[in-house]
Parts: sequence; C-alpha cells; structure tokens
Amino acid sequence: MSGHSKWNNIKRKKEKTDGAKAKIFTKIGREIAVAVKMGGGDPNNNSTLKVLIAKAKANNIPNDNIERVIKKAAGEGSKNNYENNTYEGYGPGGVAVIVETLTDNKNRTAGDVRHLFDKFGGNMGTTGCVSFGFQEKGVFVINNEDGDYDEDKIMEDVMEAGADDFSMEEDSVEITCEPSAFGSVLEALQGMGYTFETAEVQMVPNNYVNLSDPDQIKMMGLLLEKMEENDDVQNVWHNWENEDAYEG
Repeated sequence: MSGHSKWNNIKRKKEKTDGAKAKIFTKIGREIAVAVKMGGGDPNNNSTLKVLIAKAKANNIPNDNIERVIKKAAGEGSKNNYENNTYEGYGPGGVAVIVETLTDNKNRTAGDVRHLFDKFGGNMGTTGCVSFGFQEKGVFVINNEDGDYDEDKIMEDVMEAGADDFSMEEDSVEITCEPSAFGSVLEALQGMGYTFETAEVQMVPNNYVNLSDPDQIKMMGLLLEKMEENDDVQNVWHNWENEDAYEG
C-alpha cells in the first residue's frame, strides 16, 4: 500500500491495482506467513496475524486464499527466512518517503531501493531522516459514497469501539486509533457491522508537500509506482499531498 490516509488517493490506488491483485496478495501473503511463523496460526492468539487478515480482506482477498497461506505457513511452508527492513529518503521536491520491505536478501533490496531513489530524482537517507515527520496510526476507511452513515451514529460507535477520532469526508468516513488498539477497535467495529475499504496501521504524515512542477510530479509518480512494483517492497508511505496530479 502506498500514500497516506486520504480517500481520493486510496480510491486511485484501488483503481490502479484492480489489475494487479495477484501482486498485492503475494505481498500480504508473505506478511501473513511471517506472522504465522512468529506467533502461530490462530488470529485470536496472534494480534499481528489478526491485523493482516483484516488488511487482506480490505483488499478483497478471498477467505480461502487467506486460510491456505496460514495453513501452509503453519506447516512446512516456505523455507525462505524473511526479514523486515525500512528505508527512508526524499523524492523530488523534498517529498518524504518511507519504504517498508520484507526480504530474504537485504543487500539486493537495499540496492534496488537506493537505485530507484536515484533514478527518479530522489535520494535515500539515513534511518530517522524523515520518519520523525510521521505518526503511526490505525486507520479505517469506510465507503460512504451513498451517504448512508449518520454522523451522530458514527461518533457514538467510534467512541464505544475505543477509537480516537473520526472525520466525515464527502464520500467516506475515516476512523483513527492508536496502533496498540488497532485489533480491539477492528473487532468492535466489525461486531457493529462495519466493513472497510482499507483497515491497517499506517504511517501518517504530520504535514504535506504539494508539487507544482510537471517534471517533479512525473518523477515522483514513477518513483512510487516502481517502488510498489518491487516484490520486496511491502509499503510505501509519503507526504505528497497532490498525488492524484500524476496521471501514470
């Protein structure tokens, strides 16, 4: 997943990835497999797995596929030993970028990420160079294009579920919570009958950068696009405000 918690970017993301569901499932499936190996295959006793199952469902991955990955990982599974690594840097125009990876070859992945930063007008920095400008938050987005949700009812349910805040946008409801409360809030909201366009722990920027130069917009768009095409990259977070200016 890429971007920040803005519904127009999430919609655009979903539209662009409708033809690439297999790649999305591969990435989430890899995370699920690692979570199972670390904490077991029962989501009731493995909060990380529970969160990833919600993420998979939000991406319309069928239950059968999710269960197959869990069973495989709980058994012999893949013999690859994956590790998490995070890289930080700047894109064109000073856009802050965080790249989260899951890889069985750290040197290969680091080289690939650095190459993409360099190729598309950015530069990879040191750990912490941009992450101070982001906050980790649980984010739930509910589609409200039909205007079915009442603000007072949402407020009541959100507070009861233990979330921190919510906002009613033109065609969506966005709910946020502390990362540590993500699992309990998710379970509570699901119990109330809510379904989500996206439900995951995100790196949400404290402020945003607008790009006006067409060349920078093109290069920044390509940087995000190519990062996400890399099989080792799990998530790309950034503070580019007008991401929808990139036509692809």
